[in-house]
Amino acid sequence: MDRVLHHFNEAFSLPLTNPVLVFTLVLFIILISPIILRPIKVPGIIGFILFGVLLGPHGLNWLSKIDRHSVNITGVDGIDLFSTIGLLYIMFIAGLELDMNEFQKTKNKSIFFGFCTFAFPIAIGFPVCYFLLGYELLPSVLIASMFATHTLVGYPIVNSYGISKKEVVAVTIGGTIITDTAVLVILAVIKGMSEGQIGPEFWITLGISLTIFLAVLFGIIPRIAKWFFSKIEAEKTAHYIFVLTVVFLSAFLAEMAGLEHIIGAFMAGLALNKLIPNSSALMNRIEFIGNAIFIPFFLISVGMLVDLSVLFSGAWALVIVGTLAVVSISGKFLAAAVTQLVFKYSNSQRNLMHGLSNAHAAATLAVIMVGYNSGIVDENVLNGTVALILISCIFASLLTEKASKAVVLEGNQEIEDMDHVEEREERILIPIANLNKMEPIIDFATLIKSKKSPYPLHILSVVTDNEQAERNVKIARKNLDSMVKYASGSETEVEMLTTIDYNIAGGIARTSKNLSAACVILGWPSATSFIEKIVGEKTESILNRTDTNLMMCRLDNPFLTHTSITIFVPPLAESEIGFEYWMEKMLKLGQELSLPICFICDRRTEAVIENTLKVMKTSVTALFKNYEDWDNIYGLATFSNVDSLLIFVSARHGEVSYRDSLDGLAKRVGRYYRNQNIILIFPKRRANSHHIDAYEDVPTAPIFRKISREIGNMFTKE
Repeated sequence: MDRVLHHFNEAFSLPLTNPVLVFTLVLFIILISPIILRPIKVPGIIGFILFGVLLGPHGLNWLSKIDRHSVNITGVDGIDLFSTIGLLYIMFIAGLELDMNEFQKTKNKSIFFGFCTFAFPIAIGFPVCYFLLGYELLPSVLIASMFATHTLVGYPIVNSYGISKKEVVAVTIGGTIITDTAVLVILAVIKGMSEGQIGPEFWITLGISLTIFLAVLFGIIPRIAKWFFSKIEAEKTAHYIFVLTVVFLSAFLAEMAGLEHIIGAFMAGLALNKLIPNSSALMNRIEFIGNAIFIPFFLISVGMLVDLSVLFSGAWALVIVGTLAVVSISGKFLAAAVTQLVFKYSNSQRNLMHGLSNAHAAATLAVIMVGYNSGIVDENVLNGTVALILISCIFASLLTEKASKAVVLEGNQEIEDMDHVEEREERILIPIANLNKMEPIIDFATLIKSKKSPYPLHILSVVTDNEQAERNVKIARKNLDSMVKYASGSETEVEMLTTIDYNIAGGIARTSKNLSAACVILGWPSATSFIEKIVGEKTESILNRTDTNLMMCRLDNPFLTHTSITIFVPPLAESEIGFEYWMEKMLKLGQELSLPICFICDRRTEAVIENTLKVMKTSVTALFKNYEDWDNIYGLATFSNVDSLLIFVSARHGEVSYRDSLDGLAKRVGRYYRNQNIILIFPKRRANSHHIDAYEDVPTAPIFRKISREIGNMFTKE
């Protein structure tokens, strides 16, 4: 009994040293902090810091730093390790989630705002720190540069109001790249000066090492990553481990180049930006693990450094906190105001920029932590910075919400929200043909599916109605379980459907109609016998029996192998009622994959597409190439390249844009482009547009048209 009590007292002696108990306590903090703060609408980041203050060495002393030279390895050492990972994780995700298309579209305005939001806070902050607060040169520059950083804490608010694609928001996001990168470079110089390393040799060494570092990071690592993701496609766990390896390798290389490791992590995010789509399973794993474990550990460890008694030890500490808050808010406001005057934004748009750029969190903590650990700034600044984070996050959230409401009242909602309400009702149906080909099709559907739709992806298995139907239904449902497991990797909600029908095409058509599916996504039609080609029981019948948008996909290669998207749009395709839908989906695909889109079309169609792009306000880079001889489909081969995702827009027989040259397009392009990913789009057609195919109750109904088509193909050179 005494031994048990002794063990109990030892385990719960303060500060806690039992690694299991420490880890349990930290996980408990991570669990309850958002729950407690959610009702009062306080960002979760603040809760983690507050718990760190409360339980840290200057609070209840449940968690405490220990002597690094101690031979005992405890759970608190784990906090140090996890907090370092969390800091790198924050910077990595910041680089990974930047919309490079948005930045390219508004880069000039973003550069201007980035300069303003970098220069004005420093211009105000430096004299205040140097002359008013009495700090020396290096600490004054470091603190002033800290004012220039900002974290987009208010972005979810903007997104919820439907104005996330407004130009003013894109400019603010682009400015984040400019100002945070500039501050991190200044941080490396300041640290070098504090260690007495500044001189001609320092600048030469820094220039050479930085050049080598950038060459490795943006020249070699993306190529290795592209090869790895494509060759080790089935090992999803290996993808995540590879990404972590790149992050920490980049952080280490940055240190070797004389920079801070956080710069390496940030640059790693930029290097992998185009290889990891935002809706992919890999991105979901990265964000989930980071937000669940590593980042909260870092924030808690920051709170553990704060000594609240310093804030209340005298008037000077309060002066520092007040000064930091006033300088930060005024500097960011001045940057937004000047940008407003230059680009003629409204007051509401100015306030929106101010709110988005005013919150200090990740990069601010990173800068001050480096300065504090290097002995450049003292505890007063550290504690004042943490107080600034609390103040700025709350102020920014309130201002962003107020400004977002004002922008909406001015009539600046997304056109997408007003004109495309059907996205909220979007249902996508994916019939299963070949289980081995389903994973890339689910990935594709996840990338193009509207985020506004509350409905899952509907995955359908049609079982032929015969004496084995009941047994086959059980087998089909068992096979569908693997699809559920795969889709869960990207948090994609799926619904498995099994139906019995005399005809597979009929079962798909009936299910599509019952669901009011906006789109049916099929695998590529497999090679069949000559008789089956003529009869066309599966693909042709599905096409004829459905009116909704239909996409056939051959996705044998990973999406990351592509450098562009090429869309072949025949004349009058803009007249089809499904034109707007497939345009939205392809633009969303381009945005998710960060790829430019090249449209191959005639002059009339080009003008309509250009107008549509303006209405949709997309950030995707769009190019146009003219082609007029659409009766010669094989002439399109001159516009394709081996690294491009090829998308052919066709039409059902009898529709406005249909022409004989589009007949049998899947077979012909599939044969010509054997090793490339291909998507074939059939836009939605008007309901009740009855012709012979509408009465296809048996597979042989269109046999005469199919026979004439096959005879015609015999005399066509391929």
